[in-house]
Amino acid sequence: MPQAEPEVLVGATDTATYMPQLRDRRVAVLANHTAMYSESDHIVDMMHREGINIVGIFAPEHGFRGSVEAGAKGENGVDHKTGIPILSLYNGNTQRPSDEVMRSFDVLVVDMQDVGLRFYTYYISMLRMVDACADYGCEVIVLDRPNPNGHYVDGPTLDMRYKSGVGWLPIPVVHGLTMGEIARMAIGEGWAKAAKLTVVRCRNYDHSTHYELPIAPSPNLPTQHSIYLYPSTCLFEGTVVSLGRGTEAPFEMYGHPEMEGRDFNFTPEPNAGSAKPPHSGKLCYGVDLREVASEDIWREGVNLEYVIDAYQDLNMGDKFFTQMFEKLIGVRYVREMIMSGASAEEIEACWAEDIAEFKELRRKYLLYKE
Repeated sequence: MPQAEPEVLVGATDTATYMPQLRDRRVAVLANHTAMYSESDHIVDMMHREGINIVGIFAPEHGFRGSVEAGAKGENGVDHKTGIPILSLYNGNTQRPSDEVMRSFDVLVVDMQDVGLRFYTYYISMLRMVDACADYGCEVIVLDRPNPNGHYVDGPTLDMRYKSGVGWLPIPVVHGLTMGEIARMAIGEGWAKAAKLTVVRCRNYDHSTHYELPIAPSPNLPTQHSIYLYPSTCLFEGTVVSLGRGTEAPFEMYGHPEMEGRDFNFTPEPNAGSAKPPHSGKLCYGVDLREVASEDIWREGVNLEYVIDAYQDLNMGDKFFTQMFEKLIGVRYVREMIMSGASAEEIEACWAEDIAEFKELRRKYLLYKE
């Protein structure tokens, strides 16, 4: 009988490594709803119960409890369970705490479930705090978590002309790093300031592990399948096409009111994950990707066929795209090649060198076997 694979244990469970470093110190936490110490216990609740002096909680995009929709302004407040002040890092005004707040703690604990994409914003929130901590002499401890897309690297490396809040580092769309590894790489390459960094590693995990997330990381990535499709379907955020926001399956479909003649249709409506979804209340015709096998998604990686299909159907030329497209894909040539009629395979071949170079660069920062 084959032996069962050992359970993957996230960094938060290795309390013997990090809890002694928090005793008798002023601690701030950068975390959200995914920072679970156990099935029923949040890391903040556990640390508070153990008498750790948590002076504040920093909340990334989607808020501390994970209920804020993408890009919406977070609000400061108080955690109802512990009474600890919550300070949003995503309030639309400043992306960095005040001098007074930065002087109020000695060590920052980071615990957030990332999904391994350059345009997923949790790593950016972490690196902004790394810079602030370096400036004020605060230590950073990252409680690492597996990357559900950590088994591959794909997509073009960001041209830093398109650096934005959805693309912060010169890395591919799918970077194949955990939060701990990306922090190590950012500091090591001089992309972030040199704060004192400790990464508490996951156990029983490597980059070939297909890790099933126990909690949805944000409102519009409700399923593991949506997380696998996200590298490809998120590119529709930079077009006129709906990717299913305002439906029960965001990032698992795409469509537009003028893509008639398709067998599948859906109507976006405001919901908890999207107050104003694109094409709200309009019947959209398109493609349902929910039956695409996960194994096929892993094999194809970043798949431009979906965007090309919609582009050719709508026949709108450059009006198909918005400025967000370059911020997401990271380079100019992809739009130009799509418009010139290039195939997905031809375009994807253009970033093969980027992937090879990045894989070589990242190797010295990996904490887990490839």
